[in-house]
This record gives sequence, C-alpha cells and structure tokens, in this order.
Amino acid sequence: MLISDPEKEGVSTHLYLLSDATGETVERVVRAALSQFKSVGVKFHRLSGLRTRADIDEALNVPIHQPGLIIYTLVNPHLAQYLRNAVEDHGLDAIDLISPLLYKLSDLLGLAPREEPGLLHQVDTEYFKRVEAVNFTVKQDDGQELRHLYRADMVLVGVSRTSKTPLSIYLAHKGYKIANVPLVKGIDPPPELFEIDQKRVVGLLIDAKRLVELRSARLRNLRQNPRASYADFEEIEEELEWCRRIFRRNPQWQVIDVTNKSVEESAAEILRKLNIGFAV
Repeated sequence: MLISDPEKEGVSTHLYLLSDATGETVERVVRAALSQFKSVGVKFHRLSGLRTRADIDEALNVPIHQPGLIIYTLVNPHLAQYLRNAVEDHGLDAIDLISPLLYKLSDLLGLAPREEPGLLHQVDTEYFKRVEAVNFTVKQDDGQELRHLYRADMVLVGVSRTSKTPLSIYLAHKGYKIANVPLVKGIDPPPELFEIDQKRVVGLLIDAKRLVELRSARLRNLRQNPRASYADFEEIEEELEWCRRIFRRNPQWQVIDVTNKSVEESAAEILRKLNIGFAV
C-alpha cells in the first residue's frame, strides 16, 4: 500500500519508505533523521505490507517513474536481497535500515531472527480490528469470495492496474473491510455487485497513457513483451471507454480518477465522497 505525505511545500526530494509491515518504524526513523536538517522539502511515499516479490515489483513502479531515495525495513532476508537486486537493476538509490542490525544482533546473541514483520506493534482492540479488516480484504482481492461482498464497507471496481489492491490494503489497515472487483471488457460484472448497497461501490478510472506506462512496466517486470495487447494504447482506450459506460449505467457509484495520485490521496478522496473518516 502506498501512503504519500508532503512534508513541505516546494517538494524537491522524494523519499520512498518500504516496509513489510505498516511502515511506521521506518517513517519514525527517517523523520528523526530529518529533524537534524532545517527547511527540507521532501515528500514521503510509504509503501507498506510488502510480503512477496510481486509486492516489491509493484512498489518499485513508483520510484522508477519518479526517482528518489528508497529506505526500507524488510525482515525477510530473501525479500530484502530481492529488493537490493531490483534496486541495482533499475539504478536507484536505497538504504537498508534493519538488515545490518539484525545480522549484528544475531551474531551477538547467537540466535536467528524470527523474520516476522510487525512484531513491534501493540496488540490491542484496534489492532485486532485492523487485522480482521486486512484478512477480509485479502480474501476479497481481485473478485474472490463474491458471496461475502455484502460484508464489505466498500467495493472498488476498475480495470487492471488502477490501484484496486493497493487502495484496498491501505484502507484495510485503517480498519475498513474492502473488496475489489476487476472489470474485464466484454464480460458483465458479477451479479453480486448489484445486490449490495450501490452507494458503497467506487469506480476507479485512470488516464490511458498512464495506464499504458503501468501495464508496460508490469509486463517488463514479468519478462513479457511490453507491447502486448494488454498495454496497447488503442486497446486500453477502448477498455476504459467500456468501463465508463458501466459507470454511467450505475449513477449511484462514486467514481474517482486515480491518475498520478498516491494511494493516500485516492483513499482520502474516496472517504470524502463516501462522507466517512478513517476508521482508526
């Protein structure tokens, strides 16, 4: 999930904070370091919940297109190494905040680290609420478990690569149960989508050129042809127009444009349109 935070007006530096948990630890450390500098113009991009190589690939799409310093805490050594290799391949700058410390402590204590993300977090009622929301959201990702769609606080719909999953996970960490349903050109949306409160459905749109960039990058990461129909401009324009027609047929749905917006910005717009605040 991506959380973007403008630290100062006149942003000159982008800091990408990557974490396999919430990202709160890495952000606190970086903010503590920044307190030693006066009048800094930086923008934080917190990309959290990175547990797989696919998550890492997704997260790196942001700094690849808008370079900055990557600062990360990944307790899984294999995932950390994968990130280091990916960063090097893309010619990006990165700092590993936790691995050197883990190695030193392991040598000193004669113990292997547990490699479990998020152990620092306080276990309380709100924590369990977020865990429940995240568990629900993960199970509902990409149109899964449609029979439980009615239990979602909101349902995100859109074509592939419109930030449905990152948005869902971000909102879930705030305590909301989120489902997301992909829209595929030529295939009717599932009937379960129309059996729930239609005011809780949010349609996601994006600029065609930006979507070409995102899909091409995804194909390259998968070592596939970036000029495939999946990333073809004309195909994407037709796909987005088909999607808009669906949105027009369902006027109760809220629709937002996620083009060049951080997940935090998109989430804030969704909550504003639904007239609700953060759950926790």
